[in-house]
Formats: sequence, C-alpha cells, structure tokens
Amino acid sequence: MAKLKVLNLKGESSKDVTLNDSIWKVETNDLVLKKELKLQMDSLRQGTHAVKGRSDVSGGGKKPYRQKGTGNARQGTTRAPQFRGGGIVFGPTPRSYGFKINRKERRLALKTALTEKLTDKRVVVVESLENVSTKTKDVKSLLTSLKVEGKVLFISANDAEKLYLATRNIGTIAVIMVDEINCYDIVNADYIVLDEDSCKYIEEALN
Repeated sequence: MAKLKVLNLKGESSKDVTLNDSIWKVETNDLVLKKELKLQMDSLRQGTHAVKGRSDVSGGGKKPYRQKGTGNARQGTTRAPQFRGGGIVFGPTPRSYGFKINRKERRLALKTALTEKLTDKRVVVVESLENVSTKTKDVKSLLTSLKVEGKVLFISANDAEKLYLATRNIGTIAVIMVDEINCYDIVNADYIVLDEDSCKYIEEALN
C-alpha cells in the first residue's frame, strides 16, 4: 500500500497515512475517464440553440410566380430553403446533451483520476484545512510551504469557509467539499491538497 506524509499547515511532516491500493493504485482506464469527463462537460451545455424551419418563418403565403411558362423551376413559396429568408434545413433544435454512464464506470473513472495524480506525485495530505487564515497572503505562504504550484484543488471534509474566503480571489485555486469530488476538477488541477478525513471518506465511498 502507498504511504504519504501528513503535513501540517507549516509544511512539516507529522505522521504517515496509508492509502488503499484499491482506490489509489488501480489499473487505469483512460477510455472510461474520458467518457466521464465528456459527461460532465456536456451537462454544462444548455442545449437551447434553435433555428426556424420553413414552417416557422413568416411570409410565403403567395406563390412567387406562375407555375408554367417562366422557364424557371416551379415554386410554391418564398419561404423554402433555397430562397433568401427561407427556412433552415436540418438546423439545430433544443436538445439535452446528457447521456447515461454506469455507476461502476463512474467509480472507475474517479479511481483512475486519483491513481494518475498519485502516480505523478501530485497529491498532498494535510492534517486539517479548518484553521486556515482568511487572508489571501497567508494562503499563498501555505502553498509555498506545501510546495505546490499552478492549479491547486483543495478538498476538505470539514468546514472550509475560511479557506474559501481566502482563495476566492485567486483564479488558480478551487475549494470543494469531499462529497463534491469529481473527475473534471481532479484532472484540471496540477495538485490536489486534501485533509486526512477526506482520504477516509473517499476510501469508504469508493471501496
């Protein structure tokens, strides 16, 4: 089983935590992970796009010219697609982009995302995130102490209001509760920082 050092808010090691291999060291499945990421991103699409077909546009009640004798093809309305101002053929209509994914696939996708982050040594475990200062400069010092940079995802199992207040002006930091954990946020982050209780929650939920 993999072991990680548990750090305090000063970046000092206090003890070790043992991670469950069935969660953090699985055989990765990039296809399932891609499917889950697509599901998440597609769910954000409103799907309200629409255009007017020939039955929706106004006008066109009169035949544009007589049936015979003009040398042109016969036409019944100027609202037909071939005319300017006519309806659109096979245009987009309101729809939902959502699709179904099996529960086992969602679990495997999340395990894959966690495994890849741990393999790349991008996981940091801290004792707690409750006592973080509400000052942004203190959080920047915390990032330096933990030796993390770039996009950072904080995962907390307890009250994270102080951390949220301190990081809301930093565009590269995201804070979520452990029950909101998802593949997109994990993959999008360069580092994930979580407390001990979050580790236990994740292992119990995915085991």
